[in-house]
Amino acid sequence: METPVIAINMKTYPQSSGEAGRNLAKLCQEVAEESGKNIAIAPQQTDLALFSLDYPIPIFAQHVDNVAQGSTTGRVTPENIWSIGCAGTLINHSEYRIDAEDVRLLVQKCRNLALTTIVCTKDATESKAYAEFKPDFIAVEPPELIGGDISVTTAKPEVIEDSVAMVKASSPDVKVLCGAGVKNGKDVKMAIELGAEGVLLASGVVKAEDQRAVLLDLVSEL
Repeated sequence: METPVIAINMKTYPQSSGEAGRNLAKLCQEVAEESGKNIAIAPQQTDLALFSLDYPIPIFAQHVDNVAQGSTTGRVTPENIWSIGCAGTLINHSEYRIDAEDVRLLVQKCRNLALTTIVCTKDATESKAYAEFKPDFIAVEPPELIGGDISVTTAKPEVIEDSVAMVKASSPDVKVLCGAGVKNGKDVKMAIELGAEGVLLASGVVKAEDQRAVLLDLVSEL
């Protein structure tokens, strides 16, 4: 996945469900094409196959399980999302935390399938630890700021700076995204100035009254 990038986690909001979700995915594709900037989306799990067929932008799963294909009812495996053309997956999101060994094994499985991994972390220390597993991206998101009105770039810029420094010292090829409270182009600009290579956000786009305007503002600072 090319950087800098705006990665949008669509979560399970009503504004990203059913027809509303398809409209948002189409809008992300249009803005990416119009602006020439990089946008990736992580739709609801029920939409993965549909969106991966319909939209050329990178489509990510919101989560995958560290289980084998077969008698694992209700789970989503890396092999499953690879088979339908997804670009990759989020791992260890703040709302779906898993243990460190599962993170390591999932990164390894995804790497073997050429799936891009975005491993979510809560702080710089965890970012350094998980960077050692060699994911493609670390997305640092202080959980207390997720979904809030104040961006991590304003409230805790040191978390971004420290994460970038510690990740690059440990694993130079791992890229760093930041998230939590990111809502506009100013936040994107500050994130990049602090060393990040893009942002991961959700409600700032999904719940916006004018989603197109927000997307255009976000990509304007890439």
